[in-house]
Amino acid sequence: MKERRFRAVTSNIIICAVLGVVLATAVFALTPDSPDVITAGNAVYEGNPESGSVALMFNVYEGTECVERIAELIAERGWNATFFVGGKWVEKNGGAVVRLAADGFELGNHGYLHRDHATLSAEQNRAEILLTEKLLRATLRDFDASAADAALPKLFAPPSGSMGNAMFEVCEALGYSVVMWTRDTIDWRDHDAALITERALKDLKAGDLILMHPTQKTVEALPAILDGIAAAGLSADTVTATLSATSTEP
Repeated sequence: MKERRFRAVTSNIIICAVLGVVLATAVFALTPDSPDVITAGNAVYEGNPESGSVALMFNVYEGTECVERIAELIAERGWNATFFVGGKWVEKNGGAVVRLAADGFELGNHGYLHRDHATLSAEQNRAEILLTEKLLRATLRDFDASAADAALPKLFAPPSGSMGNAMFEVCEALGYSVVMWTRDTIDWRDHDAALITERALKDLKAGDLILMHPTQKTVEALPAILDGIAAAGLSADTVTATLSATSTEP
């Protein structure tokens, strides 16, 4: 009897141990790359402190009316910005894309369907990025080649900031720089103009990359944000210009 009980207990312990190993392995396999285990590539988190500017970056999958109003407010100052656009949005808003490019704004790549690029294969990453690039170039087909190239630098902003090794490898192969942010206004979640303004301006410095989205409260906050940038002796410019060492007057 004692021997039988001993065998049963031992068997249960072994089964539990095996199940524990299997569960741990499954959890590890399902966990996407985190920044401390990503081995390929680099992302840009800030621009050049000698640029004299900050970059206003707008990630766009919706809010076309807000996009157009944001562009108007920035253009009124004679300043610039970068709009990272999703391919699905580009398909439905070709006129807005053309107007942004015609007004001198920079258009970055934000993938086609706002997918989690840390979990995508290399083939899926490539498809998301290249499809958006092709849609943008097709939309700007009436621009001459040099104007289209100026409007479409190879900048990729991964949706939700989710990055993985396959994404970095594909971006490197395609010649894309991966752009993150210095400060996030979290305007997509917190619909509070004062809070958006505070997050955009607190301890502002040249070279900052400021992430925003085309929401109504962002539009409401933008005049105060632009005033604050000017008060700091800076200007708002594109990501490309802010990464460079070329100063611009506010």
